[in-house]
Amino acid sequence: MMDLYYSPASPFARKVRVVLHETGQEDAVRLRASSQTPLAADPANVTLNPLGKIPTLARPDGPALYDSRVICRYLDARAGARLYPEGRIWEVLTLEALADGLTDAALLMVYEDRVRPESARSPDYVEAQWAKVLRALDALEGRWMSHLSGPLDMGQIAAGCALGYLDLRHPGRDWRGPRPALARWFERFDARPAMAATRPA
Repeated sequence: MMDLYYSPASPFARKVRVVLHETGQEDAVRLRASSQTPLAADPANVTLNPLGKIPTLARPDGPALYDSRVICRYLDARAGARLYPEGRIWEVLTLEALADGLTDAALLMVYEDRVRPESARSPDYVEAQWAKVLRALDALEGRWMSHLSGPLDMGQIAAGCALGYLDLRHPGRDWRGPRPALARWFERFDARPAMAATRPA
């Protein structure tokens, strides 16, 4: 049995949980809630992952794995699910990186508000991060819709979790309006059982 250190609201942990559902491996992993902030790591997690980040996957037959991309690639290989198909591998990896970069920027916006005292917060920094989000969204709408509409792969899962995180943490910023195709795709993708099962309450 493996242990996944995670937070229900973490978009990167959600990627891993969606992969577990999509590949039928939920029963192989125990979920271990990990409470931490950028300023305080969870001691139980940091013994496995020196970076103190989530998700972390502890395995009985090898060292712990960390970074969502590493864990997802491992789980895909373990199940033989082909979420990283060799024939489209560079496109899938690039789309996953784009979605993860979007998520990173959205997460940094949250940290700026939660971690820094009000007097030290930078509205310019927040808007610079949001500009990255917008550029990534425009790329998804302008260049990636045919890929998103194709067979399920890891790029799609990463994009779905990124958009779900925008809805969770930045509901006042309308990402859908200028991007109708992406909004329609996400409505369909978000209805998948794996997305519904991992949606933060």
